[in-house]
Formats: sequence, C-alpha cells, structure tokens
Amino acid sequence: MSSKFNSSQYKNQRVAVLIDVQNLYHSAKALFQRRVNFKELLTAALGERKLIRAFAYVVRTKTGEERPFFEALDKLGIEMRVKDLQEYYGGMKKADWDVGIAVDAIKTLSIVDVIVLASGDGDYIPLVEYLKNQGRRVEVMAFGKSASSKLKEEADEFMDLSENQKRFLIRGLK
Repeated sequence: MSSKFNSSQYKNQRVAVLIDVQNLYHSAKALFQRRVNFKELLTAALGERKLIRAFAYVVRTKTGEERPFFEALDKLGIEMRVKDLQEYYGGMKKADWDVGIAVDAIKTLSIVDVIVLASGDGDYIPLVEYLKNQGRRVEVMAFGKSASSKLKEEADEFMDLSENQKRFLIRGLK
C-alpha cells in the first residue's frame, strides 16, 4: 500500500473523514513510541478531493492536559466530538466512541461519496459493510500491524500509515 489513496479517486468526490483518535494514538504509541501527525493524515485522506466534514473523536480527562491538542485539531478545521473519560470503581477507565462514529458516518451518508475511517478497530466492520451497501466508497487509514485484517479486507482501500512513518508520525508522546 502507498501513503496515498489512488484507485477510484476523483476530484469531484465529496469526502467525510472520521478519525478515531484513541485508536490511532495508542497504535502509534505501542508500535513506534510516537504521536500521529493529524495534519498529514487529513491531507492524505483527502488527496485532491473536496472535504465536506472531518471529525475527530477525542476524550477529555479531568486534568485538561489534552487542551493544546484539541486546539491544534480545531486549527486544522477538524470538528471535535468530545467525551469525558469515565472512571469506574476499581480504577478501570473507559471512553468508547464506536457508536458515535457509526452514527456520524450514517448521518453524513447523504452528503458524501467517500467516507475515510481513520481507525484499525475491527468493531467497524459492520459499519463499513453497511456504508458500502449504501453505495459509498469506504477507505480505511490505520497502522497495518495493529489494524484488523478483516477491516483491511472489507475496505475499498486501505492505507497503512506505518509505511510512511516520516510523514504520519511525529516525535514524543506528550
């Protein structure tokens, strides 16, 4: 795979980009001890096509340490969907965006030709199948080693962000 979507890409295509920030963050951290370059991710997702909506699904902590990151995403023109981190008795923490991402994908169906899902989470396989059955092209961007093999197969096209680390990763974990 290249770091560019290419088959069936036309300038007049209307695109929605849905970014599962937690999935990409944890994959980049585990695989490379790096952070994701979301500006490059958005540029690669679009190519020469027209951006209709871009959503980043993020988690807010009690400390607020993520505020500069949120501001950076906002400057890129990415709309944020924010959920508070849930902390349960015993220390377990959870902030799952799967349903929210699926709902936004379905809500944007009528205004786009292509949905780019930036996540390697296999939970999205039924969503990808549904979107394709509705006549939409579905492209997936994720780190190949941590992405679901079935998700990669189901997508119309898969971009392995690992194959161009200089472009899609930046130093540091803060």
